[in-house]
Amino acid sequence: MDEHKKYEDDPYTMKEAIAEAQRCLNCKKPMCKTGCPIENDIPDFIHALSKGNLGEARHILAGKTNLPAVCGRVCPHETQCQGHCIMNKKGDPIKIGKLEQFIADFDAEMNLTRENIPPKTRGNVAVIGSGPAGLTVAGDLAHMGFNVTVYEAESEPGGVLLYGIPEFRLPKDVVRRETKRIAELGVSFINNILVGDDITLDQMFERGFDAIFIGTGTALSKELNIPGKELTGVIQSHYFLRMVALYRSEELSRDEVPVSEGDNVLIIGAGNVAMDASRQSIRMGAKNVTVVYRSTFDTISAAQIEYEGAVEDGVKFMWNSTPIEYVGENGKLTGLKVNQDGNELIVPADKVLVAIGAKPARRIISTTKGIEVNENGYLITSEKPYGMTTLKGVFAGGDVVHQPATVVLAMKEAKKVVAGIAAYVDAVKLLGL
Repeated sequence: MDEHKKYEDDPYTMKEAIAEAQRCLNCKKPMCKTGCPIENDIPDFIHALSKGNLGEARHILAGKTNLPAVCGRVCPHETQCQGHCIMNKKGDPIKIGKLEQFIADFDAEMNLTRENIPPKTRGNVAVIGSGPAGLTVAGDLAHMGFNVTVYEAESEPGGVLLYGIPEFRLPKDVVRRETKRIAELGVSFINNILVGDDITLDQMFERGFDAIFIGTGTALSKELNIPGKELTGVIQSHYFLRMVALYRSEELSRDEVPVSEGDNVLIIGAGNVAMDASRQSIRMGAKNVTVVYRSTFDTISAAQIEYEGAVEDGVKFMWNSTPIEYVGENGKLTGLKVNQDGNELIVPADKVLVAIGAKPARRIISTTKGIEVNENGYLITSEKPYGMTTLKGVFAGGDVVHQPATVVLAMKEAKKVVAGIAAYVDAVKLLGL
């Protein structure tokens, strides 16, 4: 199986990309831009591409996104920019995601764009976490003349982009390429440091940071609290995906990945993480993979293209099936008891991967006084300055503030927080506080 085929979908050649760009009507009221959470200047970069001016196209993209190669691959284009294209009426919208991917990849291959960055004299900002939100904040602030240091718990930056989204959806060399470009803006990355354990927020302020951004996402998976959850073979999908990523990077051996060749695997949940876990299980050699979902197809939270990809890969689905007990022998999982349309049955399984959501960890807030969270554990932030927590100078954005969302929605939120951080630091320095 070609792991990149579904999402790379045979990337455009130069001739194909320009031909596709020339189909764009360059609408006066571009609905594609309205459909993009970060309001990318879509008609403008496509128009530049249609003339063969790839440097200009990349420059236009850089005005709104630090992660074009990522967004071009994993954004749900069918419901956002592409889904709003007026040419949907004819059933043939402009392939906006593929065009964005083409420009970013061509730029990287030809080493086209080197931007002029202002001196880092405006202030010092620490960013905790290097997922979509953290990278967006770091890149945008660097463009604005801030000196930015990113603290990452893993051995290299990328967060969920590197350790959560599977290789077949987002090649890891693409993530590394994007983080390298952000580093070239003057952003410093400090890896293998766990904020809350290795360093506290108070100590970070003592090091001279004017503001701190928390973009740690939702690090704790939610458990399904049913009998048998302690059985060996009940695994969190986030953990499984991370182990696969580490194995692919040759940091772990194959036997540390908790799905073995020939396993019968069940996935509980029907969001994008569930689709990723199911498809990754097949790639790791599982014999049978079935998604178990409590309701019907029309209520799943996974994107349509993710569901279709799972079906194409051979994933099966059990609808209207509510898990009620993990079943096992001698401490080891053997199956899952479900209630399906009023009937109880046991579905045999070697492994069950749980994908029912995640929540923020408390590591940072438990070591810092003054940061409040809501009843669900999400950080409380203000509207002015936008994104500041209940502790002065500490900001937050992305999944640590809201329910887990897509890459581009995390970027949208992060961009608003960037404005809040800049306004706060400028005000503090102006007033001499």
